[in-house]
Amino acid sequence: MLPFLIVGGVGLAVLLLSLIVGDIFDHFEIGDGAISGTALGIAAVVFGASGALTYTSNLDPVWAYVLAAVLAILAYLVSVLLVKRLTKSSDGVPTSALGLSGVTRSTISPAGGEVSLDGPHEVERRLAYSDETIAEGVRIRVVEHSGTRVKVVAE
Repeated sequence: MLPFLIVGGVGLAVLLLSLIVGDIFDHFEIGDGAISGTALGIAAVVFGASGALTYTSNLDPVWAYVLAAVLAILAYLVSVLLVKRLTKSSDGVPTSALGLSGVTRSTISPAGGEVSLDGPHEVERRLAYSDETIAEGVRIRVVEHSGTRVKVVAE
């Protein structure tokens, strides 16, 4: 039973390290993400836990290793697919607000202010600035997008 506990403990350490620091195998371009620290950690934890549970159920120790290995491989494959899917779904690139209309939520000046935009991905307020002062509650249009701030003009 000790090997299952050791592998499970190492897997938990790898999993926590991958979640806190980032995937430790990201820097190695092996198999287009086929090796993932998160997935390896999950597989080792599943191997240790399922092996320990199977071992304590009075089965032959060989079956404990076989079942633990099969479950670990399944867990690895599922977690690699999920990690790839999540990685592809998060692009990290903000959508452009150029051309969107909205309303000022505070007075806008060259120093700044806040606007709410009418775009499909616009849920929160954005920081905005303008060449001229625009009062609160005025309809605006975005003419420039710079980082998280937008430059607006009154409509």
